[in-house]
Amino acid sequence: QVQLVESGGGLVQPGGSLRLSCAASGSIFSSNSMDWYRQAPGKERELVATITRNGNTNYADSVKGRFTISRDNVKNTVYLQMNSLKPEDTAVYYCSAYYSAVRRYWGQGTQVTVSS
Repeated sequence: QVQLVESGGGLVQPGGSLRLSCAASGSIFSSNSMDWYRQAPGKERELVATITRNGNTNYADSVKGRFTISRDNVKNTVYLQMNSLKPEDTAVYYCSAYYSAVRRYWGQGTQVTVSS
């Protein structure tokens, strides 16, 4: 069992930056990937960024060039650096650890609000 706790969300003005953290209670080294998802009001949850066990990354088109995902296997923590934030980035952001099709863990989410 892996427990994930997100932090770092908050209110930021357009163009600003935030760094989200996801601390895992267990080792994330063996996970196939660590992912950040987000869900805006009235919308489905969407995949924002992925980092694999080997460190390969992938991003949604809407955040490419602005967001950066990274992982620290020693600290069992995943980060999402978000720059040049836009109002449409407003959502609850969730961290997820993917081990297999039948084994995925989720955090409780952290609210990010981009508004002037």
